[in-house]
Amino acid sequence: MKIKLTLAAIALTMAPSLGMAMCSGDDHAKATMSCADGKVLDSATNTCVPVSG
Repeated sequence: MKIKLTLAAIALTMAPSLGMAMCSGDDHAKATMSCADGKVLDSATNTCVPVSG
């Protein structure tokens, strides 16, 4: 019984750190941007610019 309790305590202690490890990298920081009507996204400057033409 003591071994089960120890393993459960270790698992509960490590759970938050394992969850944070899954969030590493830049994939979660990427966002989709949309512009208002009549404007398009300029990928060089990441701003919305009016449609010309």
